[in-house]
Amino acid sequence: MKVDGKSYRTVWLKPDAQHIVQVIDQTQLPHRFEVKDLLSVGDVRTAISSMTVRGAGLIGASAAYGMYLAALEAPSAGFRESLMQAGQTLKATRPTASNLAWAVDRMLVAICTGASAEERRTLAKSEAIAIADEDVEHCRRIGIHGKGVIAALAEKTPGKVIQILTHCNAGWLAFVDIGSATAPIYAAHDAGIAVHVWVDETRPRNQGASLTAWELSQHGVPHTLIADNAGGHLMQHGLVDLVITGADRVTRCGDVANKIGTYLKALAAHDNHVPMFVALPSSTFDFSMRDGVRSIPIEERDAGEVRYVSGQTAQGTIESVRICPPGTVARNWGFDVTPARLVTKLICERGVCDASEPGILSLFPERRLLGRDDG
Repeated sequence: MKVDGKSYRTVWLKPDAQHIVQVIDQTQLPHRFEVKDLLSVGDVRTAISSMTVRGAGLIGASAAYGMYLAALEAPSAGFRESLMQAGQTLKATRPTASNLAWAVDRMLVAICTGASAEERRTLAKSEAIAIADEDVEHCRRIGIHGKGVIAALAEKTPGKVIQILTHCNAGWLAFVDIGSATAPIYAAHDAGIAVHVWVDETRPRNQGASLTAWELSQHGVPHTLIADNAGGHLMQHGLVDLVITGADRVTRCGDVANKIGTYLKALAAHDNHVPMFVALPSSTFDFSMRDGVRSIPIEERDAGEVRYVSGQTAQGTIESVRICPPGTVARNWGFDVTPARLVTKLICERGVCDASEPGILSLFPERRLLGRDDG
């Protein structure tokens, strides 16, 4: 995607210093656009846990680059042990998103095929780049398949602007480029289909207000920011044609873990007969799980994110302010699980399918024998 006319990915190797990983610091958006250098696997771990980088695909790609840095740091003696430890610490940073563990495990398999420490470091670099490139390609394909969904709606009502509701940020900032939930929107907009996006603010970190609205502005997509609780009202009054969200983990039966509040949007969509689509790359599927509500680990974050809100003052400074009485107890679950019965369709790089085990396996037949029954 482009920022002020210049193309960027969200994570990359510094061109003149290939031992340095560079990322867009998302904690500074939308007020400042800053690129941050990550010099070690510890820096990557901190970037993920602090949400300097966030979003399913980007967490995975960042972890892959983190394993590359871990390979550069690992001593020749005890190389494997050092790498395994780095992988475990990276996995522990964000437990809900499946892309993180998937990327770390893929890196470990690739790296350990090398015969020497030097060969393993070379393999680590090439595999991390491959994971990032695949993320971009998968998002591009999601855009193609999702554009077909939007185009079909547009054909039914010629001249109508297609109204799309999003929740959180599953845009190019959440991936290496293009995004999952936004990929169909960008593809439709670029194809000349008239779309308008209702952007949920997405409390408590306001990723919709700060990130989705920012990147839609950069791409020139018409949008309007709304309070989280306005979505149901809009649906009741026929102002939403479809809901598209991303996902952090999807079970083999179609249950969807995504940013907290997604479940409420799905309930409102179901009650108002609004189609609910979830866009995700294959790396977000967890084929070992069947029951998302019982089995998907839900990250609980610092309660301060609920008690305080940050923003830019009239003087241009970035400040945090408390929005509740002193000493108020708060809880901060980062995700919830939307049962498959509330999801109309899943959109991934292989196509569009029902949110069910038969539907998912129709696109991933090689996974038929790989799932365990976890209840």
